[in-house]
Amino acid sequence: MERKSLLMFLLLTALLALTSFALAQQTPPAGQADQSKLVQTVRNATAQYVDDVKAASAAGYSPALGCVSGPDHGAMGVHYVNGSLVNGPIDPAHPQALIYEPSSDSKPKLVAVEFIILASALPANAAPQVEGHLMHYVDSPNRYGLPPFFELHVWAWRDNPKGPFVDWNDHVSCAGQ
Repeated sequence: MERKSLLMFLLLTALLALTSFALAQQTPPAGQADQSKLVQTVRNATAQYVDDVKAASAAGYSPALGCVSGPDHGAMGVHYVNGSLVNGPIDPAHPQALIYEPSSDSKPKLVAVEFIILASALPANAAPQVEGHLMHYVDSPNRYGLPPFFELHVWAWRDNPKGPFVDWNDHVSCAGQ
């Protein structure tokens, strides 16, 4: 009888563990819905620039820094910055930079955006965010020659295997420059 009770206990424990595992697989990770929301907001706001860098230029965006490649992997691309937006406010529908991947056929493709604000434009100890996503602080000196600033990349037009808000993207290259 004791053996039967033990077997029943083990079976129930296994069933509960499998049920919990199955439910966990159906529930999106915390924050994933927020990630999808910001990515979709950016896509809606920048659709007119995807295949048309001339439209970006007409809207006040200019290339800066050339194509930015990662220190040991991946790249960002060519940043087209709208200087009038750099000191804020941060608005998900108006990113400070559009990021294009260069191509050998001279038709750059929009792959991401970057929200940028100089630290000097904010109160001391500020923690700026875009739709609940904290921006990253970049101190000076930095490889861009800029004063301290906050930034957040959103890979809205090119999948990034490391996540939609990671700086470097292994699926982007400067080879077409």
